[in-house]
Amino acid sequence: MKNPRDIIMKPIITERSMADAEVKKFTFKVDKRANKIEIKNAVEVIFDVKVEKVSTMNMKGKLKRTGRFVGRRSDWKKAIVKLTPGSKGIQFFEGV
Repeated sequence: MKNPRDIIMKPIITERSMADAEVKKFTFKVDKRANKIEIKNAVEVIFDVKVEKVSTMNMKGKLKRTGRFVGRRSDWKKAIVKLTPGSKGIQFFEGV
């Protein structure tokens, strides 16, 4: 089994994710190879909450230019985690 802290890379803080946090939906950048079951277990272990549903999406890296050269950012995976109604919120998102 993978280390849960290797699966969950960082939280995503945007206006939309903060609005979703009010209804107990939290957004994270996760390892590209992780599946929904691994993401669910990692969030439950790290934050001590109960997860109801996990939605994942593969995000394409953006094209970026440096002078005349065109490069590309890395592709990454985003997970939106919905907590059960009886579960407490994630402390990290409450202070923001």
